[in-house]
Amino acid sequence: MRGRRIGSGSGAAVLTVLGLAACGGGDETTTVTAGADTASSRLPQGSEHVELDPADFTTEIDNRYWPMAVGSRWVYEETEGSGPPQRVVVTVTNRTKAIANGVEARVVRDVVSENGEPIEITDDWYAQDADGNVWYLGEDTGEYDNGKLVTREGSFEAGVDGAEAGIIMPADPQPGLAYRQEYYEGRAEDRAQVLSLEEMAQVPAGFYPKTLMTKDLVPLEPKVQELKFYASGIGPVLTLNTSGGDGREELIAFSPGG
Repeated sequence: MRGRRIGSGSGAAVLTVLGLAACGGGDETTTVTAGADTASSRLPQGSEHVELDPADFTTEIDNRYWPMAVGSRWVYEETEGSGPPQRVVVTVTNRTKAIANGVEARVVRDVVSENGEPIEITDDWYAQDADGNVWYLGEDTGEYDNGKLVTREGSFEAGVDGAEAGIIMPADPQPGLAYRQEYYEGRAEDRAQVLSLEEMAQVPAGFYPKTLMTKDLVPLEPKVQELKFYASGIGPVLTLNTSGGDGREELIAFSPGG
């Protein structure tokens, strides 16, 4: 996931969250509304199960902090330590995919290359609900060595083998808002929290005086923490490792689609 958006149905997207009851050991079913006025505790958290109504989703993604018009293209440079820089190209394709949980998702291709050779190619799957929340529904990823596929470890699909959809960008991000980005037990359990809407970010693509900043955590790697910066109308512009490494990924160029 690179992250690592207006609903086709009227009204809000409805989730059914299944979790352990606060008291006792039974299961509790709670119906909540995921939308612009949704509190942190009502966006998907941890391993909670969500039931999504496909009628409330669209592949036309226009969330202000990560619009994904067909043809949009982001180019990043990623560096870590003394290793060679990697080039990352993210492209919103005109393809869609029917996810196992019933939602139709937009396919976004993410290609990581080093010295001109691809080392990872991933198709990420996104859809936007009727309130403007952008959901992450899984990925088909492959790692390459000398042009040969060596593993597809890390691939998952919401609705398959217990994997769950998560939020990649809330409709109305506000400081303190927390949510899970993905959940596939033992393999993909990333979480995020909004820290600010007023941060400055300067990268080769430009200077952005008011960006959304999130703190991203990986429970499977408890020492890893990233700060991510999103510019209105563009999407991700900068990622900084603040723990678990010294990586930096910055936007080099952006071309909008549509």
